Amino acid sequence: MGVLKKLAGETAIYGLSTILARMINFFFVPIYTRILTTGEYGSYSEIMSYIAVLQVVLVLGLETGCFRFANREADPSKPFGTALSIVTALSVAFFLVLWAFSGNIASIMGYEGYGKMIVYTGGILALDSITAILFARLRFMQKAFKFAILKTIKILSELGFNLLLFFAVPAYLHSNPDSVLLNFIPAVPDFSYIIFAVFLSCVVCAVLFIPDLLKMKFTFSKPLWKEMMTYSIPLMIAGLPGIVNESFDRILFRFFAPSGAVWRSDLGEYQAAVKLAVIMNLFIQMFRYAAEPFFFARGKNKELLAQVMEYFTAFCVFIFLGVTMYMDIIGLILGKDFRGAIGTVPFMLISYMILGMLFNVSMWYKLSGETKYAINITLTGLAVTVAVNIAFMPLFSYWASVAAHVLSGLAMLLLSVWLGNRHYYIPYNWGRICGYAVCGLVLFGVSLLLQNVLNLHDSMWIKLGVNTVLICVYMAYVAKRTGILKRL
Repeated sequence: MGVLKKLAGETAIYGLSTILARMINFFFVPIYTRILTTGEYGSYSEIMSYIAVLQVVLVLGLETGCFRFANREADPSKPFGTALSIVTALSVAFFLVLWAFSGNIASIMGYEGYGKMIVYTGGILALDSITAILFARLRFMQKAFKFAILKTIKILSELGFNLLLFFAVPAYLHSNPDSVLLNFIPAVPDFSYIIFAVFLSCVVCAVLFIPDLLKMKFTFSKPLWKEMMTYSIPLMIAGLPGIVNESFDRILFRFFAPSGAVWRSDLGEYQAAVKLAVIMNLFIQMFRYAAEPFFFARGKNKELLAQVMEYFTAFCVFIFLGVTMYMDIIGLILGKDFRGAIGTVPFMLISYMILGMLFNVSMWYKLSGETKYAINITLTGLAVTVAVNIAFMPLFSYWASVAAHVLSGLAMLLLSVWLGNRHYYIPYNWGRICGYAVCGLVLFGVSLLLQNVLNLHDSMWIKLGVNTVLICVYMAYVAKRTGILKRL
């Protein structure tokens, strides 16, 4: 239990900045959904989807690769120096290409006159990719507090820039029509304000890392480079499923939305609803930051890995019930025009939970070095995502995207479990794991049934009281199955 407490403690520390980021996202959702139109919010969501996917590509999986080779090398700085050199060169080259063709790219995408936004997008990608290696170095050095502090400063700076841009700058520009700021942003607030705020926060973060950069050795070892790329590129491809499942549907909306629909508007509604499921993704990201180095350090203890998976699933189901059963309150975060897709939230929570389970069971190929199998798993997920969206999005709009999220994650999870059992068996207690999931879904179904039988749709506080009792039932079930009360 001692090592599990250490993992929980590191998860909490790494999660501080992640929690803050998600809280600020929640803070801005009611602002964005009341200032911007659904179409503008859809445009912002599309641009951020490109950023999410391309950042995974630009980092090349070297975050995880650094952990493996830094534990092996006599000088841990060599893998990080090599990785930083590779990522910096690639990111700067990519930024220069976007900068040179920004106007053409904006026109092709239907954002005529927004060439600067493409430049900001390139800047975000370059700076975030470079600092990703530096943040990985802090994790390896177990400097969790410094990691959290730098992340927090970046997040707070993004908050500050957003507040200035949306609430102070418009009035200033109205009074000063010749302001130099108009060379960077339009006079009337729109979705490009958000992109600009993110770019400025990335600049702040990069500046904060200058002391660390001055202390680092920018070594480049060609033999080590080959080894790291062989190990890491499959991980980069394997890292795409979670991002693709979260982002690729936003890219496809432009091409496969139902005939006659305003695709940016539908996308805006859908993405606003997805924000309500973000608490599940938040926990998974917190867990991943702490768990990856934890698993590499204790990977030979397979029983421990199985135990972590069990507790992880139990807590994910608790989050699912907490969000879905208090949706009457949580849903008020969105502006009235953005509540049409709230019904997708339970399914998005399930899809995020499946991806979290996939992260756990996929440790087998990272620990064994068989990262080539990551490609097979990823291609399976991508095939399901693309097929479901292309086939059904023209008919069912964002509901096709929701189905693709769940089915793609489930396909990858099952394939990873099957391959793991053959090549690096970990004794997961699937009876208990599935028991938590089934218990949660049954209680959710009971909640819906009671709402209809007792006609609680207009009695919010009674409904919330009933749902609270059902959550307590789940907590009692988990306590009994894990025996945690006896330990305490």
